[in-house]
Amino acid sequence: MSESFRRPVPLNKAYRLLNHGPTVLVSAAHDGQRNIMAAAWAMPLDFEPPKVAVVLDKSTWTRQLLEASGTFVLNVPCVSQADIVQTVGSTSGLEINRDQGRDKFQAHGLQTFAGEQIEAPLLEGCVAWLECRLLPEPRNHEQYDLFLAEVIAAKADSRVFSDGRWHFEGHDELRTLHHVAGGNFLKIGDPVVGKNLDA
Repeated sequence: MSESFRRPVPLNKAYRLLNHGPTVLVSAAHDGQRNIMAAAWAMPLDFEPPKVAVVLDKSTWTRQLLEASGTFVLNVPCVSQADIVQTVGSTSGLEINRDQGRDKFQAHGLQTFAGEQIEAPLLEGCVAWLECRLLPEPRNHEQYDLFLAEVIAAKADSRVFSDGRWHFEGHDELRTLHHVAGGNFLKIGDPVVGKNLDA
């Protein structure tokens, strides 16, 4: 469990949790129901207040819960969770609920913890979590499946994120995932420091 390593991230640095383009798991809850799904298209939009964008298909239950509650969480999974990402990204929470009478968390033994601000569950074992409040833009939702939100709380695993930056050295199992296609992912690599060229 990563509880002892969870640390708050200042909101003006929350964009750095997504700036490197990781795959995220979107969780949402409403009226006693909850779901989680994978999303490859999520990105930061602004510093203060911090904003994010995520694309969610109309057919997903997570989107329905998100629209009903007006809140959601972007969980940033790591290499050790690749099977979880693939599983929750390729199964339907509605079908599991209908066929088994339980949600994805129960069906796959996923552990969660409560956030600071919202009802949606945060997934244990991830390396970052952003609690988000939806910015209603019905036209974007309907026409582009695009959802914008303000980040109202953020946390990260201090073993790989502190002082406003990622540092994965020595923690290969905690490197973030980057979706390619068909269940294939890349993991974040080693840092490269760029220097200004002489004029």
